[in-house]
Amino acid sequence: MKTIRIGGGQGFWGDLNDAPIVMAKQDKVDYIACDYLAELTLSIMRRQQERRPEAGYARDFITVIKQILPDLKEKGTKVITNAGGMNVKQAVALVKQAIKESGLNFKIGYVLGDDVREILPKLREQGITMQHMDTGEDIDRILPNMVNANVYFGVEPILECLEGGADIIILGRSTDTAMFEAPLIHEFGWKADDWDARATGILAGHLCECGAQATGGNYDYDWRNVPRPEFLGYPIAEVSKPGELIMTKTKNTGGLVTTQSIKEQLMYEIHDPASYITPDVVADFSKITLEGIEKDHVLVKGVTGHPRPDSLKMCVGYLEGYRSVAYLPYSWPDALEKAKMAADILDKRMAMKNLQAIRTHIDYLGLNSLHGPLAAEMHEELNEVCLRYAIMTETKAEALKLTPEIAPVSNLNGPAQGCFFGGRIKPSEVFALWPTLIPRDAVKFTAYVEDVK
Repeated sequence: MKTIRIGGGQGFWGDLNDAPIVMAKQDKVDYIACDYLAELTLSIMRRQQERRPEAGYARDFITVIKQILPDLKEKGTKVITNAGGMNVKQAVALVKQAIKESGLNFKIGYVLGDDVREILPKLREQGITMQHMDTGEDIDRILPNMVNANVYFGVEPILECLEGGADIIILGRSTDTAMFEAPLIHEFGWKADDWDARATGILAGHLCECGAQATGGNYDYDWRNVPRPEFLGYPIAEVSKPGELIMTKTKNTGGLVTTQSIKEQLMYEIHDPASYITPDVVADFSKITLEGIEKDHVLVKGVTGHPRPDSLKMCVGYLEGYRSVAYLPYSWPDALEKAKMAADILDKRMAMKNLQAIRTHIDYLGLNSLHGPLAAEMHEELNEVCLRYAIMTETKAEALKLTPEIAPVSNLNGPAQGCFFGGRIKPSEVFALWPTLIPRDAVKFTAYVEDVK
């Protein structure tokens, strides 16, 4: 029986570069899919591109591809990635350069069309409302502050690249799961309306898209006993037929694959297990069963699917304001009391400056910075505590009002600190997300395949 092995080589931009390199060199997979994008990532990439037109992609991927080209050629492994981010063409150019320097021959595919920032006003003129998925508000209020606008696409343009013989495929904002689903459709010839088969690809993608989170990283169940956590193996899905797959990991690595680790990843970012909506299929995970069949091999069965939605998701990143965050640590004795006094001083200083803040946030690291009002009140004497004082404002000028206040209260004008001070704080941009739906036919995606040697 034919089996296709697809590895999840990256879970986010900033993940371990070693992971796909180790997978390519130490194991034998048919495909490696590297996921670099999140909603905030796209806004950051857009800002980078505005400062430097040649930026806006995941630079880490270029480092990776340079090291694994010989392994890809030797083993016939193909790579699919959304590392193109906001600048697919530049990422493609650098991969082409790496291929030419290697002396090898590859076909490179890429997809354009998900970046709709420039045509978004035209789409509005056509009557597309772009209402916020949660609030129902029309999008016009945030358009002047728009940073990026990207439509999530599914398998169709990726399949075009595969059918054109592409060995390396560079994408923008594809869905994470489409990078895993497309190779399976291509390899097995699944029909467009075989929803159960397509849902199998979604399952493979969902279980692999977060990298080592499925193989012992971020593991809640038995985190103390994860083998060699410093060298986690990344997930590999083995698929032979629709409706089921086997999850494993890169061989000769640390980490683990157990029913519990797969359950934790299965439930990650799932709103309704019976209706996991993607551009390609609505997957039903509600009747899935898991069985450990041997060490680091888990059989996952029972996924089904329903017809795809008529619309596509679009996420607009926009500038919501600015924030300034200061950290002031205090030591025993009376550490918490000192920190609270410092917060009170800063509150009054900001009032004296007539600060116009969207909100002010005060918490104490080691006490309530994670659990907020749910944290129990501490009555015992703390050895140390760190005040985090943050403001969010509409303008940078307002956010700057906090900057000159931190050094005085930290050094000479506040309660005794006796610890470090991190320098003058600088306001940073706050990006917000506008999720919406648009008609499927409102956007055109174009696939390209080029021979490079």
